[in-house]
Amino acid sequence: MKVNTLHITNGDSLTTRLQESNLVTGEFLTWREMLCEGPTDIKIETEDAIKKRKAFLKKYYRIPAIDYKDKFISQIKKLDSVDEYDEIILWFEYDLFCHINMIAAISLLMRKEISNIPVYLVCSGRVENEQRLYGLCELSDSLLNKHYQNKTLLTNDDLELASHIWTLYCESKPAKIAGQIKKSSSFQYLSICLRAHLQRFPNMLTGLNVLEHNILEMIDNHHIKNIKHLMGYTLEYQGYYGYGDMQIKRVFARLFQFLNQTKDQLLLSERGKLALQHKKNFYNTQVLDWHYGGVKKYDYLYNNETNTLLKL
Repeated sequence: MKVNTLHITNGDSLTTRLQESNLVTGEFLTWREMLCEGPTDIKIETEDAIKKRKAFLKKYYRIPAIDYKDKFISQIKKLDSVDEYDEIILWFEYDLFCHINMIAAISLLMRKEISNIPVYLVCSGRVENEQRLYGLCELSDSLLNKHYQNKTLLTNDDLELASHIWTLYCESKPAKIAGQIKKSSSFQYLSICLRAHLQRFPNMLTGLNVLEHNILEMIDNHHIKNIKHLMGYTLEYQGYYGYGDMQIKRVFARLFQFLNQTKDQLLLSERGKLALQHKKNFYNTQVLDWHYGGVKKYDYLYNNETNTLLKL
């Protein structure tokens, strides 16, 4: 008997890869969003939530509203007939970018009342005998198939946890997310991603977050020629964030006061050195209307000693 499968993938590259390789059969829903940035609502499918996302993406990433409707809304509308499927397979990676999208997708599925439909997860990351983490499209066909064959059946507790964390992400009290970090689940990288999310808030000593601090450290420790060279380093060594070029450029825009460009090298300015050495707090030079889900980035400070957030 043929099983009718819905594959929810993390992007067009993977959808195309799976379709062309014939590794799997079924229908595809491509998740073309980046909910790790900008304001979000719990119910992403409502008109208010869609309007909010359209405004954010147009303002900061110049994505027209018509593109959002065509590329994302048209995809999630496929879930209006989700009861036609015998199983759902989520294809998401180890990083924060993917995990925020994943928990939003699970939250939406839960609202579609899928209690009788098994949900599986194919998640890439660590590969045996390799030190670096791999995205799904970076895997060979044999490894991708192995991941698929070893897919994880998510329990009701897993689904409820993911949906609950999405709710917390969209609410105005991000400190509650810290309480979910040690929760046991089938999501191998969820705890790491939640910690990485908390570290996106400005450090109480410098006003810079972990990623911004690490970028300054890269410049200090390596011979970085220019911004383009720095982009390559940041994309490769950003850790668990999973940002693409567009997100990294937005991060860079906040760091130019800490940089000096000579003829053949990018260096730290005096401000950059003070920030890297934790000798001065630059919070007041950084504040802007930057949202992570339901809160503004600069409404909270991160305490790296206690791994907690302090509301200003």
